[in-house]
Amino acid sequence: MHQIRNIAIIAHVDHGKTTLVDKIIDQAKILDDRKERKDLLLDNNDLERERGITILSKNVSVMYKGTKINVIDTPGHADFGGEVERVLKMADGVLLLVDAFEGPMPQTRFVLGKALDLGLTPIVVVNKVDKENCTPDIVHEKVFDLMFALEATEEQLDFATVYGSAKNNWMSTDWRNETDNIIPLLDAVLESIPATKYNEGTPQMQITSLDFSSFTGRIAIGRVFRGDLEVGKDYMLCKLTVLLKK
Repeated sequence: MHQIRNIAIIAHVDHGKTTLVDKIIDQAKILDDRKERKDLLLDNNDLERERGITILSKNVSVMYKGTKINVIDTPGHADFGGEVERVLKMADGVLLLVDAFEGPMPQTRFVLGKALDLGLTPIVVVNKVDKENCTPDIVHEKVFDLMFALEATEEQLDFATVYGSAKNNWMSTDWRNETDNIIPLLDAVLESIPATKYNEGTPQMQITSLDFSSFTGRIAIGRVFRGDLEVGKDYMLCKLTVLLKK
């Protein structure tokens, strides 16, 4: 079985989350080159494409150096905070994406706080360093100050940082040294995000979202926390029940 990394991307609206996911997909070469290529691949909802924002969480898996990386693109708007909190439970680490000019925003603080409380390992991605008058080093300091204010642990404060421009398809450990790919970001994921642990026992999966396919029917998307799921086998759906005493 391949090693697995589960990462969620969190950021303010329009800081480049979905564009970065596009570049990760391109780097892994999982699309058919013969088909028409569209931008913002995971924003497949009509409203999302119209407004240019992510409303519903999406996930995609890519293979890199023999490791399966599960990437979750989360909403960046405060109105969809519940969706963000739910999908964070699927991750072992987060890519905190911040604009090199604007820096961390109020909504970033809310979602980052939830991720740190869950003990997730952060990687900071300072995006859009090609903007005029941007200040990547100052933004890096602001992110550190924000994490400190949110009472991050010493391990979380010792985060890896990657700089670049998702739109121009490059990432680097030094914003002054432009590369021609996003490999430094993928390497940081393998080095910093802990591998998913396998727990033996009765199969247990937490479902975080539902989808539908006209071919397969209803689809449950989530994370297997224990055991293995076998093809063709029936499983029980358990719901939380709250008992109220009179």
